[in-house]
Amino acid sequence: MSIRSAPLLIVAAVCLAPLGGCASSTKLSDLWSSKGPEDSAVPSTGTSDTTGSIVTPPAEPGPSGEPNASLAQPGLVGDDPNDDLQLGKKYFRSNNFGLAEKSFRSAAERHPRDAEAWIGLAASYDRLRRFDLADRAYQEAVRIVGKTPEVLNNIGFSYMLRGDYARAQKTFREAQAKDPANPYIQANIRLLEESYSGGKAVQ
Repeated sequence: MSIRSAPLLIVAAVCLAPLGGCASSTKLSDLWSSKGPEDSAVPSTGTSDTTGSIVTPPAEPGPSGEPNASLAQPGLVGDDPNDDLQLGKKYFRSNNFGLAEKSFRSAAERHPRDAEAWIGLAASYDRLRRFDLADRAYQEAVRIVGKTPEVLNNIGFSYMLRGDYARAQKTFREAQAKDPANPYIQANIRLLEESYSGGKAVQ
């Protein structure tokens, strides 16, 4: 698919599928899965209920040599079903993006090295159409884990929501080059092609 100048389409957030993809395999980018039977064709590539492999770097040691408690460590953030990260996911899945943003922002403030919190915050801003703030949150995630296929897939989906199909295509292709077999990236590329050729906005 060659996209030279994609029209800016108004995106209506009316899809009720978890994390905003109307197709079951296109979850809002690649961060969480709904764990429903409709998702069985797209295997999870992460742990817990993540579908990407966003891995938070280990905490750096503090002055005394002990792990720095102000930085998130794998396994510490998201284990409690009532912590801000899990609440953010819960609110996002129920399409309550305002409360999701609040929870993810709190999680990112408490654990600034937790990439999942930043990705969740960015995704919430996308749904609130605060793309300027979404870009900042994505930048934080990239600063923590780099341009992983999963992060690029999220960013590509964000561009798709904005109707910026050319940048979405470029970002998806970059993600695909790093992980050709990733089913979520493949599904989003198909969604992009269908949306562009059909003149329909991504929901």
